[in-house]
Amino acid sequence: MKQYTNQGSNDTRSGFGDGLTELGRTNPNVVALCADLIGSLKMQDFIDENPERFYQIGIAEANMMGIAAGLTIGGKIPFTGTFANFSTGRVYDQIRQSIAYSGKNVKICASHAGITLGEDGATHQILEDIGMMKMLPGMTVINTCDYNQTKAATIAIADFDGPVYLRFGRPKVANFTTPDLGFEIGKGILLNPGSDVTIVATGHLVWEALQAAEELEGQGISAEVINIHTIKPLDEEIILNSVKKTGCLVSAEEHNYLGGLGESISGLLGLKHPTPMEIVATQDTFGESGTPAQLMTKYGLDKASIIDKAHKVIKRK
Repeated sequence: MKQYTNQGSNDTRSGFGDGLTELGRTNPNVVALCADLIGSLKMQDFIDENPERFYQIGIAEANMMGIAAGLTIGGKIPFTGTFANFSTGRVYDQIRQSIAYSGKNVKICASHAGITLGEDGATHQILEDIGMMKMLPGMTVINTCDYNQTKAATIAIADFDGPVYLRFGRPKVANFTTPDLGFEIGKGILLNPGSDVTIVATGHLVWEALQAAEELEGQGISAEVINIHTIKPLDEEIILNSVKKTGCLVSAEEHNYLGGLGESISGLLGLKHPTPMEIVATQDTFGESGTPAQLMTKYGLDKASIIDKAHKVIKRK
């Protein structure tokens, strides 16, 4: 199995902050807006270097989306920043009507997604956002796995014309992707070739999938691991090519199984290549307060759950 090394754990939100800072130096049309969470979104360096290109909106997220939409009319590329819950659930009407409907070039950048938000609890831990955003016509949905990939994605979406939802998180997680890999929207990444089962993961579950594949190898099971960072548009080709070889699939995500990556994959397989499949995701539930590690274990979003689902789906072949 191909080996991946944690280059030093870091939070994905810092990847966003550093990517935004770099954009501030290279793209004069990039502007940033925040809803009173500068520290949480790691925006301070951008602000220090470009104070005239930053807008502190305060705790008025709906207003932030409307202002961002308006800024695009003058050729600006606005990056909005707040928690994922407040980037989607609180402002869905404004996103639909003012951004998605008219195809505005707004980059909705959402930190503290999923249950790894941790101690703030269920009111802040959105597990429905991928489903909400992927249903909007014309909306590109990205969910990155580590610091390096989040930084690369942040830089890449500035050159993409159209609304984007970029989802990342709060805790420090393994940073294992190549810093100079770049980022291609809509293209999955084959992390490890395999022949017995396909594991397709996104976000924080990618590292867990790699750890699961390593343990499965010790059990004599060859797992193909695919990093799907772009939920929409989904890279259908890499998934279909893989399952035609392995004959079964496990998807893994820090999101509700309803509306998430697994649902998109199951729809793809049902239409184009019926294949046994299992889903690692939350089961139609809200979260709760706890440490990220405690919650990932309790809600079955970890290496052990991926291994268990792999054994189950292989038996269904």
